[in-house]
Amino acid sequence: MISDKDRSGWFGASDTRYIMGNYETKSFRNWWLEKLGLKTNSFTNLAMMAGTYYEHKVLDAAVPLARKDHQILIPELKLRINLDGDINDMVYEVKTYNKKNGFEVYPHYEHQVRVQMFAKRIEQGAIISYGLLPKDYKNFFSEIDTRRIGFHPINYSAKFIETKYLPRLRYLCECLELKTMPKNFKGE
Repeated sequence: MISDKDRSGWFGASDTRYIMGNYETKSFRNWWLEKLGLKTNSFTNLAMMAGTYYEHKVLDAAVPLARKDHQILIPELKLRINLDGDINDMVYEVKTYNKKNGFEVYPHYEHQVRVQMFAKRIEQGAIISYGLLPKDYKNFFSEIDTRRIGFHPINYSAKFIETKYLPRLRYLCECLELKTMPKNFKGE
């Protein structure tokens, strides 16, 4: 868990869903105000807190030798990538979920891991999922049940990074420098 909560002035891998999304929504505008340093987001809920508390424990159980909380900076792209875990040529993104509802690898999760791979300059990544039971939300010190751990390999996509992600990221870097509100991206 990275302790610096200031998300202004930098883009992270978890921001990819906004970078690739519609720039004319209320949620995008709120996110953009955070990037400009004009607004802070302190929203949290039980699921988010559980994800934070279980992240290291799940990673330790799934990949015991993984380095935790490695940060990669690419200043020219205003990228500050915080990896949950990595080892040699592999990155790991930990996602907890309500076991009752099942886990789904959403496209924005895949894109997030692809951006992490891009930053680390590797071509292997995976999401490690962990299904939480109601008791786990009541006690964040529950032991990890390795039967609830899932591995979801994510393929690197140079096409996604080069033709979709980077043009949008560069446009947003310009907007951030100029302190202007981005318009929907027309460069694709």
